Amino acid sequence: MKKYLFYPGCSMEGSARAYYESLKAIIRPLEMELEEVNDWNCCGATEYLSINLIPAYSLIARNLALAAKQIDGGNDALLAPCSACYLNLEKADYYMAERPALGSKVNEALAAGGLHYDPGTLQIRHLVDALINDIGLETIKSKVVRPLTGLRIAPYLGCMVPRPDYAKRWSDHEHPSELDDLMKALGAEVIEFPMKTSCCGGHMTQIGPETAYELIRRLVAEADEFGADIMVTMCPMCQMNLDAYQGETNRHFGTNYHMPIVFFTQLMAIAFGVDPKEAGFGLELVSAKDALARIGVQAPAAEKVPTGPRKKPEGLPMPPPLPKKYASGQAVVVEE
Repeated sequence: MKKYLFYPGCSMEGSARAYYESLKAIIRPLEMELEEVNDWNCCGATEYLSINLIPAYSLIARNLALAAKQIDGGNDALLAPCSACYLNLEKADYYMAERPALGSKVNEALAAGGLHYDPGTLQIRHLVDALINDIGLETIKSKVVRPLTGLRIAPYLGCMVPRPDYAKRWSDHEHPSELDDLMKALGAEVIEFPMKTSCCGGHMTQIGPETAYELIRRLVAEADEFGADIMVTMCPMCQMNLDAYQGETNRHFGTNYHMPIVFFTQLMAIAFGVDPKEAGFGLELVSAKDALARIGVQAPAAEKVPTGPRKKPEGLPMPPPLPKKYASGQAVVVEE
């Protein structure tokens, strides 16, 4: 039994519930044990680090400090399934060591809550990394009872996992092979997908919808052009953008794409013989029913795709510019 500290992040019981349900289904046959970090908090997602450095890193490092208190013997690996969470945790650990003044200020903030974190105490790992390098592809293959033979998959990692890659865990920053290899181990046909690490737009769907729709369109269009039946991702934000906003992207461009976007753990669960509903299918907006039918699996009906825009087309109101004295970033720069 391989045991890991586990940082679920905010999305796993909300927008990424299919990810969490399918993850819980696959750890049993793979003999993995996930110990959730006690009293964890949000990592701040993608924006906070651009607003105020010390509070942002303190927010992230609080999770590291809490996880460090739960280390049991040599079990120092902290597993994060969410790409944004993984990147933020890794950045905080790295920069607290590289910039001692930053680390000191963060620990000063943590001390107000009775906490402290020494960078390097934990190994920050993404779930895919642990599956491939700890569990192993041969073990994963041995658990397959329902091969995904005939299913054409576009593997989409998103932009946050393979770079900057401080610990050198990934095979390539632009074209990593890990997700491809994992899907091939399940028996699937993995298409060549050059945009596998391109950005999905992140929160641009809320700030600049037209920009977001173009980024989404490029990804879905390429997967469709290369003949994919389904796209798999390892990032809750990517999954939400490509799935929930695919209809609005179609309306914006006059296109008619129906590309299902699911988490890689969902297809692992299907290959392991898990019931599709237990694997989280039916929670997606763009139905995966036709894709799963190619491998003889009957999927639950997907939720109805919204018929109208969810927000004003001009995006959310932006805050006023910072005062001139802060324009150079003085408010967030940490002197060494």
